[in-house]
Amino acid sequence: MAQGIGPLVFPARLAANDARWAAAQQAQMKAVCVHTMQQQVHLQHILSQAWTALMNAGIQPVLMKGAGLAAYYPSPEQRPWGDIDLYVGKEQYHPACAVMRDTFPGALKFDEELDHYKHYNLIADGVSIEIHRVTVGHQHPVDEMRYEKMEHFGVQNACSLEVGGLRLKVFEPTFNALFVFLHSWEHMLTKGAILRQLVDLSFLLQHTHDAIDSKRLQQWLDELHLMDVWQLYMYILVHTLELPQTFAFFYTDAVAARAQRLLQDLLAGTMMEPEHVSSAPTNRIARKMHTMRERMRNADRIEQYSPSYARHMRATTWLHGARRFFAKDRHWE
Repeated sequence: MAQGIGPLVFPARLAANDARWAAAQQAQMKAVCVHTMQQQVHLQHILSQAWTALMNAGIQPVLMKGAGLAAYYPSPEQRPWGDIDLYVGKEQYHPACAVMRDTFPGALKFDEELDHYKHYNLIADGVSIEIHRVTVGHQHPVDEMRYEKMEHFGVQNACSLEVGGLRLKVFEPTFNALFVFLHSWEHMLTKGAILRQLVDLSFLLQHTHDAIDSKRLQQWLDELHLMDVWQLYMYILVHTLELPQTFAFFYTDAVAARAQRLLQDLLAGTMMEPEHVSSAPTNRIARKMHTMRERMRNADRIEQYSPSYARHMRATTWLHGARRFFAKDRHWE
């Protein structure tokens, strides 16, 4: 349950009727599966309302993450998703937020939808709806420029997918694989990922492998300095989640030790950033130095898994820190 894969694992355990599981434990497993199914019915209803409202307003959204990825599981209810993520892009961001407020007038709302936010959020009938300007944020300006082109390709070549009887749009398969991987790695870098995110990538690769452009994917990973990290993931997917190696793009045994360390720390919950971080100073210069030290410390943490990406993190920290320090517009403070 901590790794987000209860509804995926429990049906097989219940079907096996293993005597090791007490009746109370089996009842808990059944309850989790039933709750997930019931929750998805409600989520799909809200998704249908949101999607229809945006389309009627002339805004073409793209479904991100949970609901779309569930379609690639053996059964959609085996992949729990608790919120709805819709990409609309920068140009349609503010109109889409307005449409959501009009569609769900009783929703809990956030008044600000600033242009440096990744997404706008409201909660309609207990369901969080996130309207995304961008899919992933990047601190390095070159990464940001390159990724924006990748994102544009993924949106312009979006594919059709049926979710709960509703015909929706999802990202082009090559970009979708990159995005699902990046979303997990973003959590690794900040608050820790869970195994379900790797399971998502495994099922996605199995179902869309033939539609993925390997040369384009390789170029993108190289441009974002992420090939080494991708190979860590592929090793874990093959040796832990039993993804056939033919589906694991750019697989190599050379990363075995580091991949095993990454998986071990993920399962143990030790991917989290240190919680004993001291409070930031009030003086502006001291505060900037404090933030830089914390980010460098995070790069040191990542180095044990991917030394090459840790070097990129350090370079990004220096450049990003300098740009923010001398920026005229300091709304970020």
